[in-house]
Amino acid sequence: MSVNKVILVGRLGRDPETRYTSGGQAVANFSVATDESYKDRNGERQKRTEWHKIVVWGKQAEIAQQYLKKGSLVFIEGRIQSREWQDKEGQKRTSFEIVANNFRMLGGRSDAAAAGAAAGGMGGGASRGAEDMDAGAHAEDLGGASGGGAGPEISDEDIPF
Repeated sequence: MSVNKVILVGRLGRDPETRYTSGGQAVANFSVATDESYKDRNGERQKRTEWHKIVVWGKQAEIAQQYLKKGSLVFIEGRIQSREWQDKEGQKRTSFEIVANNFRMLGGRSDAAAAGAAAGGMGGGASRGAEDMDAGAHAEDLGGASGGGAGPEISDEDIPF
């Protein structure tokens, strides 16, 4: 038995870029940064940022394009996939990406508004229902999702890692 599962919580480094296959299926690409803090040999606190390439397909790609913005805090679940290609010099290269099968926006209205302002869009932020929306939800559910009952807000301090 083998398992290929990735869970990330981080911030978008850029707005999603969505394209469509010749068959009409949406595919969105964006990057997510995760931070790690540790103490070096001298006992000084160091911070390292890891960047992850994220790929989302289908309806979820369209939802990502609509609601995710640079700076947004997001939970991503998916799998690692490698891709081989040739560079300009003809050298064989390998890159790795996370193919997301589920994502959830984290943070409150202020987080979404700040992310939108930093990206130059979404002035007032998305509705509360859209912020905490599971990417697997149907688009028609978005209309009635604004308002109460969306659950508690999660801050960076609430995340156990």
